[in-house]
Amino acid sequence: MDRRDFIKNSLLAGAGLMLADWKDAFAAGCHDNRAGKPWQGWKEGQFQIHFIYTGVAESMFLIFPDGTSMLLDCGDFDALARGEKAVPLLPSAQRHSGEWIARYVSRVNPAITDVDYMLLSHYHNDHAGSDKFYAEKMIRDGQEYCLSGFSQAAETLNFRKAIDRCYPDKPDSLQYADTDTVDHMRRFYAYMEKHRGLQIEKFRLGATDQIVPLHRPGKYPSFQVRNICGNGYIAYPDGSIKDLFQARKEAGKVTKNENAMSLGMIFSYGPFRFYTAGDFSAKFNDPDGTQRFIEDDIADVCGHVNVAKVNHHGHNSMSAKLVKALSPQVWVSCVWDQLHNLPPCMELLSDRSIYPGSRIICPTIMPAERREKDGDAAWMKDVAPESYDGGHVVVNVEKGGRRYSVSWLTAADESMTVRSVLNFK
Repeated sequence: MDRRDFIKNSLLAGAGLMLADWKDAFAAGCHDNRAGKPWQGWKEGQFQIHFIYTGVAESMFLIFPDGTSMLLDCGDFDALARGEKAVPLLPSAQRHSGEWIARYVSRVNPAITDVDYMLLSHYHNDHAGSDKFYAEKMIRDGQEYCLSGFSQAAETLNFRKAIDRCYPDKPDSLQYADTDTVDHMRRFYAYMEKHRGLQIEKFRLGATDQIVPLHRPGKYPSFQVRNICGNGYIAYPDGSIKDLFQARKEAGKVTKNENAMSLGMIFSYGPFRFYTAGDFSAKFNDPDGTQRFIEDDIADVCGHVNVAKVNHHGHNSMSAKLVKALSPQVWVSCVWDQLHNLPPCMELLSDRSIYPGSRIICPTIMPAERREKDGDAAWMKDVAPESYDGGHVVVNVEKGGRRYSVSWLTAADESMTVRSVLNFK
């Protein structure tokens, strides 16, 4: 079966896919002819989302249709200390996560080392780096900071603008943020702002004009980034704002979960839509005792998408209401721990009673230990077998947004070999 026949016979527009079982699709050899070859890179007009695997962090690199680039999260977590809960470190443990990520970015970025935006979804070390672990301390121009996550990547990459959820204010959920990560990022920002000309902006909730194509403004008018949540608030399309913690504030209970502070966005390109919202997840009791899933609120503002990043690595996240609202063909989750993609979450993603049709779940790794433990679970039929070895997952949206593909690139080395490609429309 060639690529054209695979697209013609296998796929339907919208959420449904004619293939009943993705394992059968892979077994039948329904792969794109790019498999086994080096990654071909980006072409103008394409929108790409690279989910970068290191085994210790979450990180995404996005290339807009005009070549504008964004590094969304760049973590560095002491995953080896997790013992049996750790997943493989790839390509190896010889470099820190931020360096592996920067090297990957420089291979796929049209501008090589120049990156237009860096964005931190929230203050946890697996998304930003931290002073807490084996970070190397630096003193430059009188400013001390550590090399970890974003700051490690900045040894290679040149960032033009940073978007932070609350800078220059301090996080109002400080007791639930990683204080080491907060201090780490503030020292790094201070150095970058003073000595390397980094512009730092506070995330503007509801904005569609903050994250924009910079290289060829106006050439791709159907491309848009909408800021839908951040700092414990969500923005409705009509411009209204909801404080997710208002009832608790009024009752004098102001404790906030840092994950629920995560920045979230919808990326649109023609008919294609992509959802990402960091580790947005929390459940708590309202003052009247009612248990509330905070992700139910975001379901009211996101709408259907083609591809969705799973909140909080699939760990105690994703409400049924949000899963139904998103109803994607493709779920991607960033993994650095055996406790990611837990069965309750995976059951929701796979449940056809929530939304119909086939779908594929693409963790950056589904390690052997989890496959042995959960091998008989019904949801495993929706997990891409390519995730078994771990690797980079790349969503490539073609010009105009009517067709897209999901590719798996090896993370075992830096050859950028394409292991498999599936095509969608």
